[in-house]
Amino acid sequence: MPGPLSHLTVIELAGIGPGPFACMLLADMGARVIRIDRPPVPARGGLEALMRNDSVVDRGRQSLALDLKNPRAVQAVLKLVEKADVLVEGFRPGVAEKLGLGPAECHARNPKLVYGRMTGWGQTGPLAQAAGHDINYVALTGALHAIGKADQPMPPLNLVGDYGGGGMLLALGVLAAVNQARHSGEGQVVDAAMTDGAALLMAAQYGLMAKGFWQDQRESNFLDGAAHFYGTYACRDGGHVAIGAIEPQFYRQLLALCGITDAHFEQQWAQGEWPALRDKLAALFLTRTRAQWCELLEGTDACFAPVLSMNEAIDHPHNAARGTFVRQDGVLQPAPAPRFDRTPSALPAKAPRTGEHTLELLAQAGYSASEIEELVGAQVAHPELPA
Repeated sequence: MPGPLSHLTVIELAGIGPGPFACMLLADMGARVIRIDRPPVPARGGLEALMRNDSVVDRGRQSLALDLKNPRAVQAVLKLVEKADVLVEGFRPGVAEKLGLGPAECHARNPKLVYGRMTGWGQTGPLAQAAGHDINYVALTGALHAIGKADQPMPPLNLVGDYGGGGMLLALGVLAAVNQARHSGEGQVVDAAMTDGAALLMAAQYGLMAKGFWQDQRESNFLDGAAHFYGTYACRDGGHVAIGAIEPQFYRQLLALCGITDAHFEQQWAQGEWPALRDKLAALFLTRTRAQWCELLEGTDACFAPVLSMNEAIDHPHNAARGTFVRQDGVLQPAPAPRFDRTPSALPAKAPRTGEHTLELLAQAGYSASEIEELVGAQVAHPELPA
Protein backbone atom coordinates (compact mmCIF):
# COMPACT_ATOMS: atom_id res chain seq x y z
CA MET A 1 0.00 0.00 0.00
CA PRO A 2 1.11 3.59 -0.61
CA GLY A 3 1.10 6.09 2.23
CA PRO A 4 3.43 7.57 4.84
CA LEU A 5 3.59 4.34 6.89
CA SER A 6 4.46 1.97 4.03
CA HIS A 7 7.72 1.12 5.84
CA LEU A 8 5.92 -0.26 8.92
CA THR A 9 4.83 -3.82 9.66
CA VAL A 10 2.15 -4.31 12.30
CA ILE A 11 1.05 -7.58 13.89
CA GLU A 12 -2.58 -7.40 15.06
CA LEU A 13 -3.93 -10.04 17.42
CA ALA A 14 -7.54 -10.04 16.25
CA GLY A 15 -10.19 -8.46 18.45
CA ILE A 16 -13.13 -6.09 18.19
CA GLY A 17 -13.62 -2.36 18.66
CA PRO A 18 -10.79 0.12 19.18
CA GLY A 19 -7.83 -2.18 18.47
CA PRO A 20 -9.05 -2.96 14.95
CA PHE A 21 -9.91 0.72 14.44
CA ALA A 22 -6.34 1.71 15.35
CA CYS A 23 -5.01 -0.89 12.93
CA MET A 24 -7.38 0.37 10.23
CA LEU A 25 -5.86 3.85 10.65
CA LEU A 26 -2.36 2.40 10.31
CA ALA A 27 -3.34 0.31 7.28
CA ASP A 28 -5.03 3.31 5.69
CA MET A 29 -1.71 5.15 5.94
CA GLY A 30 0.11 2.33 4.21
CA ALA A 31 1.32 0.07 7.02
CA ARG A 32 1.42 -3.65 6.34
CA VAL A 33 -0.97 -5.07 8.94
CA ILE A 34 -0.92 -8.83 9.50
CA ARG A 35 -3.93 -9.89 11.52
CA ILE A 36 -3.68 -13.09 13.52
CA ASP A 37 -7.18 -14.57 13.33
CA ARG A 38 -8.63 -17.56 15.07
CA PRO A 39 -9.36 -20.39 12.62
CA PRO A 40 -12.91 -20.03 11.28
CA VAL A 41 -15.64 -21.72 13.28
CA PRO A 42 -18.95 -21.99 11.35
CA ALA A 43 -21.14 -21.70 14.44
CA ARG A 44 -19.39 -18.63 15.87
CA GLY A 45 -21.76 -15.70 16.32
CA GLY A 46 -22.51 -12.93 18.77
CA LEU A 47 -20.81 -9.54 18.88
CA GLU A 48 -17.59 -10.81 17.32
CA ALA A 49 -19.43 -12.06 14.24
CA LEU A 50 -21.36 -8.78 14.04
CA MET A 51 -18.31 -6.53 14.17
CA ARG A 52 -15.71 -8.56 12.26
CA ASN A 53 -15.01 -8.62 8.53
CA ASP A 54 -17.30 -5.68 7.85
CA SER A 55 -15.20 -4.46 4.89
CA VAL A 56 -14.66 -1.09 6.58
CA VAL A 57 -12.90 -1.22 9.96
CA ASP A 58 -11.19 -4.49 8.97
CA ARG A 59 -9.98 -3.22 5.59
CA GLY A 60 -6.36 -3.33 4.51
CA ARG A 61 -5.18 -6.42 6.38
CA GLN A 62 -3.55 -9.70 5.60
CA SER A 63 -5.16 -12.53 7.57
CA LEU A 64 -3.22 -15.40 9.11
CA ALA A 65 -5.45 -17.96 10.85
CA LEU A 66 -3.76 -19.65 13.82
CA ASP A 67 -4.97 -21.38 16.96
CA LEU A 68 -2.99 -19.56 19.64
CA LYS A 69 -3.68 -22.36 22.11
CA ASN A 70 -1.22 -24.35 20.04
CA PRO A 71 2.38 -23.62 21.17
CA ARG A 72 3.60 -24.04 17.59
CA ALA A 73 1.21 -21.32 16.45
CA VAL A 74 2.54 -19.02 19.17
CA GLN A 75 6.07 -19.67 17.90
CA ALA A 76 4.90 -18.74 14.40
CA VAL A 77 3.62 -15.40 15.68
CA LEU A 78 6.89 -14.78 17.50
CA LYS A 79 8.73 -15.50 14.27
CA LEU A 80 6.71 -12.75 12.59
CA VAL A 81 7.35 -10.45 15.53
CA GLU A 82 11.08 -10.66 14.84
CA LYS A 83 10.63 -8.52 11.71
CA ALA A 84 7.70 -6.37 12.83
CA ASP A 85 7.66 -2.80 14.11
CA VAL A 86 4.43 -2.94 16.14
CA LEU A 87 2.22 -5.53 17.80
CA VAL A 88 -1.33 -4.61 18.86
CA GLU A 89 -3.44 -6.68 21.24
CA GLY A 90 -6.73 -6.00 23.00
CA PHE A 91 -7.11 -8.88 25.46
CA ARG A 92 -7.85 -8.50 29.15
CA PRO A 93 -4.67 -7.84 31.13
CA GLY A 94 -2.62 -11.02 31.50
CA VAL A 95 -4.18 -13.00 28.65
CA ALA A 96 -1.38 -12.32 26.17
CA GLU A 97 1.15 -13.40 28.80
CA LYS A 98 -0.74 -16.66 29.35
CA LEU A 99 -0.61 -17.32 25.61
CA GLY A 100 3.15 -16.75 25.59
CA LEU A 101 2.81 -13.54 23.56
CA GLY A 102 3.33 -10.96 26.26
CA PRO A 103 5.79 -8.07 26.05
CA ALA A 104 8.65 -10.05 27.61
CA GLU A 105 8.44 -12.87 25.05
CA CYS A 106 8.05 -10.44 22.16
CA HIS A 107 10.86 -8.12 23.24
CA ALA A 108 13.14 -11.12 23.66
CA ARG A 109 12.70 -11.72 19.94
CA ASN A 110 12.67 -8.05 18.90
CA PRO A 111 13.93 -5.42 21.38
CA LYS A 112 12.77 -2.55 19.13
CA LEU A 113 9.17 -3.77 18.97
CA VAL A 114 6.43 -1.36 20.06
CA TYR A 115 3.84 -3.38 21.97
CA GLY A 116 0.45 -1.66 21.87
CA ARG A 117 -2.12 -2.74 24.47
CA MET A 118 -5.75 -1.68 24.07
CA THR A 119 -8.15 -2.11 27.00
CA GLY A 120 -11.09 -0.33 28.54
CA TRP A 121 -9.81 0.14 32.07
CA GLY A 122 -6.06 -0.14 31.45
CA GLN A 123 -3.44 -2.68 32.46
CA THR A 124 -3.57 -1.68 36.14
CA GLY A 125 -6.10 -0.38 38.66
CA PRO A 126 -8.94 -1.97 40.64
CA LEU A 127 -11.16 -2.35 37.56
CA ALA A 128 -8.49 -3.72 35.22
CA GLN A 129 -9.96 -7.25 35.12
CA ALA A 130 -13.62 -6.23 34.89
CA ALA A 131 -15.67 -6.56 31.71
CA GLY A 132 -17.05 -3.44 30.13
CA HIS A 133 -17.90 -1.54 26.95
CA ASP A 134 -17.53 1.99 25.66
CA ILE A 135 -20.49 3.34 27.65
CA ASN A 136 -18.93 2.13 30.92
CA TYR A 137 -15.51 3.61 30.24
CA VAL A 138 -16.98 6.94 29.15
CA ALA A 139 -19.19 7.00 32.25
CA LEU A 140 -16.15 6.87 34.54
CA THR A 141 -14.52 9.97 33.04
CA GLY A 142 -17.19 12.66 33.23
CA ALA A 143 -17.74 12.54 29.47
CA LEU A 144 -21.03 10.63 29.53
CA HIS A 145 -22.35 12.84 32.32
CA ALA A 146 -21.70 15.89 30.15
CA ILE A 147 -23.59 14.66 27.08
CA GLY A 148 -27.35 14.58 26.66
CA LYS A 149 -30.46 16.32 27.86
CA ALA A 150 -30.62 17.89 31.30
CA ASP A 151 -32.57 14.98 32.78
CA GLN A 152 -30.60 12.06 31.26
CA PRO A 153 -27.15 11.30 29.83
CA MET A 154 -27.05 10.22 26.18
CA PRO A 155 -24.52 7.64 24.91
CA PRO A 156 -22.48 9.31 22.13
CA LEU A 157 -22.50 6.12 20.03
CA ASN A 158 -19.18 4.37 20.73
CA LEU A 159 -17.11 7.27 19.44
CA VAL A 160 -15.73 8.82 22.62
CA GLY A 161 -14.33 5.70 24.31
CA ASP A 162 -13.82 3.03 21.65
CA TYR A 163 -12.65 5.04 18.69
CA GLY A 164 -11.65 8.52 19.91
CA GLY A 165 -10.24 7.83 23.36
CA GLY A 166 -9.25 4.28 22.45
CA GLY A 167 -8.28 3.50 18.87
CA MET A 168 -7.07 6.93 17.80
CA LEU A 169 -4.92 7.43 20.87
CA LEU A 170 -3.52 3.91 20.57
CA ALA A 171 -2.48 4.70 16.99
CA LEU A 172 -0.90 7.96 18.12
CA GLY A 173 0.85 6.21 20.99
CA VAL A 174 2.38 3.42 18.92
CA LEU A 175 3.60 5.86 16.27
CA ALA A 176 5.22 8.01 18.95
CA ALA A 177 6.87 4.90 20.39
CA VAL A 178 8.06 3.75 16.95
CA ASN A 179 9.65 7.14 16.39
CA GLN A 180 11.37 6.94 19.78
CA ALA A 181 12.57 3.39 19.11
CA ARG A 182 14.29 4.57 15.94
CA HIS A 183 16.38 6.91 18.11
CA SER A 184 17.00 4.66 21.11
CA GLY A 185 16.92 1.20 19.57
CA GLU A 186 14.52 0.11 22.31
CA GLY A 187 10.83 -0.69 22.03
CA GLN A 188 8.30 -0.26 24.80
CA VAL A 189 4.76 -1.07 25.91
CA VAL A 190 2.00 1.43 25.09
CA ASP A 191 -0.85 1.08 27.60
CA ALA A 192 -3.89 2.63 25.91
CA ALA A 193 -6.96 2.63 28.18
CA MET A 194 -10.28 3.97 26.97
CA THR A 195 -10.90 5.53 30.38
CA ASP A 196 -7.64 7.49 30.09
CA GLY A 197 -8.38 8.47 26.50
CA ALA A 198 -11.97 9.53 27.08
CA ALA A 199 -10.82 11.62 30.03
CA LEU A 200 -8.18 13.25 27.81
CA LEU A 201 -10.83 14.14 25.22
CA MET A 202 -12.52 16.14 28.00
CA ALA A 203 -9.41 18.30 28.52
CA ALA A 204 -11.06 21.46 27.19
CA GLN A 205 -14.13 21.02 29.38
CA TYR A 206 -12.03 20.43 32.49
CA GLY A 207 -10.03 23.52 31.58
CA LEU A 208 -13.15 25.63 31.18
CA MET A 209 -14.52 24.35 34.48
CA ALA A 210 -11.28 25.31 36.25
CA LYS A 211 -11.78 28.87 35.00
CA GLY A 212 -15.43 28.96 36.05
CA PHE A 213 -16.77 28.82 32.48
CA TRP A 214 -18.25 25.31 32.61
CA GLN A 215 -20.94 23.96 34.89
CA ASP A 216 -21.04 20.31 35.90
CA GLN A 217 -24.66 19.91 34.82
CA ARG A 218 -25.87 18.86 31.40
CA GLU A 219 -27.54 21.42 29.14
CA SER A 220 -26.06 24.29 31.15
CA ASN A 221 -23.16 25.26 28.90
CA PHE A 222 -22.55 26.85 25.54
CA LEU A 223 -21.39 23.61 23.87
CA ASP A 224 -23.84 21.10 25.37
CA GLY A 225 -27.14 22.24 23.90
CA ALA A 226 -28.08 24.97 26.35
CA ALA A 227 -27.08 27.96 24.24
CA HIS A 228 -29.43 29.01 21.45
CA PHE A 229 -26.48 29.75 19.14
CA TYR A 230 -25.00 26.24 19.37
CA GLY A 231 -27.39 23.40 18.67
CA THR A 232 -29.79 21.77 16.23
CA TYR A 233 -33.19 22.92 15.02
CA ALA A 234 -36.08 21.21 13.27
CA CYS A 235 -37.23 22.54 9.91
CA ARG A 236 -40.65 22.67 8.30
CA ASP A 237 -40.10 19.42 6.37
CA GLY A 238 -38.87 17.45 9.39
CA GLY A 239 -35.19 17.85 8.55
CA HIS A 240 -32.74 19.46 10.95
CA VAL A 241 -29.97 22.03 10.75
CA ALA A 242 -26.97 22.68 12.98
CA ILE A 243 -25.95 26.14 14.17
CA GLY A 244 -22.59 26.93 15.78
CA ALA A 245 -22.39 30.73 15.76
CA ILE A 246 -20.27 31.19 18.89
CA GLU A 247 -18.08 34.15 18.01
CA PRO A 248 -19.83 37.57 17.98
CA GLN A 249 -19.09 38.25 14.29
CA PHE A 250 -20.51 34.88 13.26
CA TYR A 251 -23.53 35.39 15.51
CA ARG A 252 -24.20 38.78 13.92
CA GLN A 253 -23.99 37.17 10.49
CA LEU A 254 -26.57 34.57 11.51
CA LEU A 255 -28.97 37.23 12.76
CA ALA A 256 -28.50 39.38 9.67
CA LEU A 257 -29.02 36.58 7.15
CA CYS A 258 -32.07 35.31 9.04
CA GLY A 259 -33.54 38.82 9.13
CA ILE A 260 -33.61 38.86 12.95
CA THR A 261 -33.98 42.38 14.35
CA ASP A 262 -35.38 41.45 17.76
CA ALA A 263 -33.23 43.28 20.36
CA HIS A 264 -33.62 40.30 22.67
CA PHE A 265 -30.99 38.46 20.58
CA GLU A 266 -28.38 41.07 21.53
CA GLN A 267 -28.07 39.22 24.84
CA GLN A 268 -26.09 36.39 23.30
CA TRP A 269 -24.15 35.45 26.43
CA ALA A 270 -26.87 36.11 28.99
CA GLN A 271 -27.33 32.48 30.06
CA GLY A 272 -30.66 33.15 31.71
CA GLU A 273 -32.04 34.24 28.33
CA TRP A 274 -30.91 31.17 26.43
CA PRO A 275 -34.12 29.12 26.83
CA ALA A 276 -36.33 31.95 25.54
CA LEU A 277 -33.97 32.74 22.67
CA ARG A 278 -33.80 29.07 21.74
CA ASP A 279 -37.60 28.95 21.57
CA LYS A 280 -37.60 31.96 19.25
CA LEU A 281 -34.99 30.43 16.96
CA ALA A 282 -36.85 27.11 16.98
CA ALA A 283 -40.00 28.87 15.79
CA LEU A 284 -38.04 30.65 13.07
CA PHE A 285 -36.42 27.50 11.67
CA LEU A 286 -39.82 25.83 11.42
CA THR A 287 -40.83 28.41 8.81
CA ARG A 288 -38.66 26.93 6.04
CA THR A 289 -37.51 23.54 4.79
CA ARG A 290 -33.99 22.30 5.35
CA ALA A 291 -33.19 22.89 1.67
CA GLN A 292 -34.42 26.47 1.90
CA TRP A 293 -32.23 27.14 4.95
CA CYS A 294 -29.28 25.62 3.07
CA GLU A 295 -29.89 27.98 0.17
CA LEU A 296 -29.85 30.95 2.55
CA LEU A 297 -27.09 30.02 5.00
CA GLU A 298 -24.80 27.30 3.68
CA GLY A 299 -21.33 28.52 2.82
CA THR A 300 -21.64 31.71 4.87
CA ASP A 301 -19.96 32.69 8.12
CA ALA A 302 -23.14 31.97 10.06
CA CYS A 303 -21.59 28.60 11.05
CA PHE A 304 -24.38 26.54 9.52
CA ALA A 305 -24.72 23.00 8.17
CA PRO A 306 -27.61 20.67 7.40
CA VAL A 307 -27.87 17.58 9.62
CA LEU A 308 -27.39 14.79 7.09
CA SER A 309 -28.09 11.11 7.48
CA MET A 310 -25.33 8.61 6.77
CA ASN A 311 -26.83 7.90 3.35
CA GLU A 312 -27.24 11.60 2.56
CA ALA A 313 -23.71 12.55 3.58
CA ILE A 314 -22.01 10.86 0.63
CA ASP A 315 -23.91 12.99 -1.90
CA HIS A 316 -23.32 16.39 -0.32
CA PRO A 317 -21.33 18.53 -2.82
CA HIS A 318 -18.54 19.27 -0.35
CA ASN A 319 -18.04 15.62 0.60
CA ALA A 320 -18.31 14.59 -3.05
CA ALA A 321 -15.72 17.17 -4.13
CA ARG A 322 -13.23 16.00 -1.51
CA GLY A 323 -13.98 12.30 -1.90
CA THR A 324 -14.72 12.06 1.81
CA PHE A 325 -16.78 8.91 1.26
CA VAL A 326 -16.15 6.11 -1.21
CA ARG A 327 -17.76 2.87 -2.28
CA GLN A 328 -15.77 -0.32 -2.48
CA ASP A 329 -17.50 -3.45 -3.73
CA GLY A 330 -20.80 -1.71 -3.07
CA VAL A 331 -19.91 -0.81 0.53
CA LEU A 332 -20.20 2.87 1.46
CA GLN A 333 -17.37 3.91 3.78
CA PRO A 334 -15.23 6.88 4.83
CA ALA A 335 -12.05 7.41 2.84
CA PRO A 336 -8.68 7.40 4.62
CA ALA A 337 -7.85 10.54 6.59
CA PRO A 338 -5.93 12.76 7.10
CA ARG A 339 -4.42 13.56 3.72
CA PHE A 340 -0.76 13.71 2.76
CA ASP A 341 0.55 15.71 -0.17
CA ARG A 342 3.77 13.77 -0.77
CA THR A 343 2.89 10.24 0.35
CA PRO A 344 -0.88 10.05 -0.16
CA SER A 345 -2.86 7.18 1.25
CA ALA A 346 -5.09 5.06 -0.93
CA LEU A 347 -8.18 3.09 -0.02
CA PRO A 348 -6.90 -0.28 1.26
CA ALA A 349 -8.26 -3.57 0.06
CA LYS A 350 -11.50 -4.79 1.59
CA ALA A 351 -11.42 -6.94 4.71
CA PRO A 352 -9.79 -10.30 4.05
CA ARG A 353 -11.45 -13.64 4.55
CA THR A 354 -10.30 -15.25 7.78
CA GLY A 355 -7.06 -17.04 7.00
CA GLU A 356 -6.91 -15.75 3.44
CA HIS A 357 -3.15 -15.15 3.58
CA THR A 358 -2.12 -18.05 5.83
CA LEU A 359 -0.16 -19.91 3.15
CA GLU A 360 1.59 -16.82 1.86
CA LEU A 361 2.59 -15.44 5.24
CA LEU A 362 3.87 -18.68 6.72
CA ALA A 363 5.84 -19.41 3.56
CA GLN A 364 7.38 -15.92 3.70
CA ALA A 365 8.32 -16.62 7.31
CA GLY A 366 10.34 -19.62 6.14
CA TYR A 367 7.98 -22.50 6.87
CA SER A 368 7.99 -25.43 4.47
CA ALA A 369 4.83 -26.97 3.04
CA SER A 370 5.04 -29.90 5.45
CA GLU A 371 5.58 -27.60 8.42
CA ILE A 372 2.58 -25.48 7.43
CA GLU A 373 0.42 -28.54 7.01
CA GLU A 374 1.47 -29.82 10.39
CA LEU A 375 0.83 -26.43 11.98
CA VAL A 376 -2.56 -25.51 10.60
CA GLY A 377 -3.86 -28.73 9.09
CA ALA A 378 -4.32 -30.31 5.69
CA GLN A 379 -6.72 -27.54 4.64
CA VAL A 380 -3.72 -25.30 3.86
CA ALA A 381 -1.58 -27.83 1.98
CA HIS A 382 -0.60 -26.30 -1.35
CA PRO A 383 1.75 -27.59 -4.09
CA GLU A 384 3.21 -24.13 -4.73
CA LEU A 385 4.71 -23.85 -1.25
CA PRO A 386 8.47 -24.37 -1.00
CA ALA A 387 9.55 -27.87 -0.04
